[in-house]
Amino acid sequence: MKVAIIGAGRVAWNLAPELQRSGAEVVEVWSKSCMSAEVLAQCLGCRCSWGALDVVTCEADLYLIAVTDAVLLDVIRRLHQGREQALMAHTAGSMPLSLFADAGHERGGVFYPMQTFSKERAVDFTQVHFFIEASRKEDAALLSDLACKLTDNDAFVHPSSSASRRRLHLAAVFACNFVNHCCTLADDILAEAGVDFKVMLPLLDETVAKLHQLHPAEAQTGPAIRRDENVMGMQFAMLTDRPDLQQLYTLLSHSIQRYD
Repeated sequence: MKVAIIGAGRVAWNLAPELQRSGAEVVEVWSKSCMSAEVLAQCLGCRCSWGALDVVTCEADLYLIAVTDAVLLDVIRRLHQGREQALMAHTAGSMPLSLFADAGHERGGVFYPMQTFSKERAVDFTQVHFFIEASRKEDAALLSDLACKLTDNDAFVHPSSSASRRRLHLAAVFACNFVNHCCTLADDILAEAGVDFKVMLPLLDETVAKLHQLHPAEAQTGPAIRRDENVMGMQFAMLTDRPDLQQLYTLLSHSIQRYD
């Protein structure tokens, strides 16, 4: 299968090499930025293009679109011209399959890897769940087969409606993005005491490890779930110079207690 990668950000940076390793032929990388396209294409040993989308090859079997949600519809519309019969799929969690119909393109799909990606760290794709949707059954099967080659595990590849995928993405924001931001806040608190954030890593590792055996609500610990008002009051007072964190501390503590 010949694949053109549209976008050269964090998702594309991780996904494109894995597609190559799985046997797909990545024929081109396009990005709005010349430098981004060139760097990723050089790593892959393929052609690169940038700027206007009409320069992208018309000979790919699949156009995998990994761009920001804000420009996704416009990219599909522009890519459609001259590629009317090609299969196109986006990688976005919250954006619907119907974007392709909105852009006048019949063969649309979604190839959503539910994982956090960074350019600095390689992801183990055998542990990534893929959520697949397409306007045609045969294209859904094709995208599912492609995902299976990446994960090497059929159980990690799921058919998913746009509505279900939006909820998955929302859950991922809570479980990943918000948790990571809380770690950033923890780093700020530790910095004031001259303590390296790395001391938190064993605690975080054990927190995640428990979730492989326990439901999240069952694994909850800390002063809020114990209703330890003395500790909670002391910690609230420690945040006097950060009223935003005081508010967040109160909201999260009350939320924890509602699940008790």
